[in-house]
Amino acid sequence: MVEQHPCSFCGIQIEPGTGKMYVRKDGTIFYFCGTKCQNNYKLGRVPRRVQWTHAGKKAASKE
Repeated sequence: MVEQHPCSFCGIQIEPGTGKMYVRKDGTIFYFCGTKCQNNYKLGRVPRRVQWTHAGKKAASKE
């Protein structure tokens, strides 16, 4: 079985063979479902404050 990883920004499950893996210099691995999540992470946005993410919906008590 191929592992499915959650997106490090929005929290949805990434299908095998899709998405991007970003590795920092310290060895921390981030998985992104697309460039939208990757660019929001690079801009320094917090997933809890972005309403379309899983954490944002949870913080707004909509889930």
